[in-house]
Amino acid sequence: MPEYHEQVKNRTTLKLRERMRGLPFFMTDFFRGVSDVTSVLTRIGYAYDLRIFFQFLIEEYAEFGDKEISDMEISDLNAITSDHIEAFMEYLDYYVRNDDTKTLILQNDENGKSRKLAAVRTMFAYFFKKRLINSNPAVLVDFPKRHAKNIIRLEINEIAKLLDEVESGEHLTDRQKKYHKYTKSRDLAIISLLLGTGTRVSECVGIDRGHIDFDLNAVKITRKGGSESILYFGSEIEEALKGYLPHRNEIQAADAEDNDALFLSMQNRRISVRAVEKLVKKYARLVTTLKKISPHKLRSTYGTQLYRETGDIYLVADVLGHADVNTTRKHYTEMDENRRKDAAKFVKLREPPDPDGTPKNR
Repeated sequence: MPEYHEQVKNRTTLKLRERMRGLPFFMTDFFRGVSDVTSVLTRIGYAYDLRIFFQFLIEEYAEFGDKEISDMEISDLNAITSDHIEAFMEYLDYYVRNDDTKTLILQNDENGKSRKLAAVRTMFAYFFKKRLINSNPAVLVDFPKRHAKNIIRLEINEIAKLLDEVESGEHLTDRQKKYHKYTKSRDLAIISLLLGTGTRVSECVGIDRGHIDFDLNAVKITRKGGSESILYFGSEIEEALKGYLPHRNEIQAADAEDNDALFLSMQNRRISVRAVEKLVKKYARLVTTLKKISPHKLRSTYGTQLYRETGDIYLVADVLGHADVNTTRKHYTEMDENRRKDAAKFVKLREPPDPDGTPKNR
């Protein structure tokens, strides 16, 4: 039986093949060519975004209008200019799609537009490098300016309140309380692990029972790129996991492939990313209505706490599994700025006067 992450890889590979259907035949070479430097999920995103790009060309420009997407040839890329791509970026602000049952009105913010431009740029760069097209017009199109957003995280008092809510279930609805007695130890273990290690939710749901080592207080996870990593946890996480495991060990998984899973759903299958997102949201809304808290926000909370305690951006990057420390740094520049402001308070040029007004150091 393949391990969980192998199962996920197999499912996403099938999803990629489904997304590639109907794209121009020459795109098969592109997806094969970038497979060594991109994840399957990234290529699925490329397939989705490039389909929108080709559909836009066919709908908006006469030189492509007599073709289906699947009929386009690589020579058609030579007819695409930077003007076409810039018009595509403008089009993404607001457009309409019809399927068999309904009409969809779609919009993209700067992040969505940047992602689609990245797909177009990667495609043109690949074929230009292979000398299969004459130029690379996509490189002439700038990415949209992205507005910095404040990082949403829980403060220390909110963390304590969140864990209290998970343990007590006091403020849940009557319907939620019926399930809480069955899921309390599991939910506390999940949220404690997210808050206490900074693991991604996709990594968390992939943990098996055999991946926990209480001698080291460590857990083995599989990062989103496929590499394995060891995360260490403190006594509070140890207590939460040990409180949950006896209950977990009494449950027989519904499917043999989920026998080893650490966290199970109410259906006794390996818990899904979506289910963890829902349970975090359920408890978090009892703590704050101003912040939209997700598992990723719990990861940000952990990173913030670690950086506040250590001031070591490289340690934070390593523990969070960031390949580039600049990815970490951009998330914590606000804290660095506050530390620099605080530095101004520590240096005094002259001692303040005595209570009677007599100046010092003169």
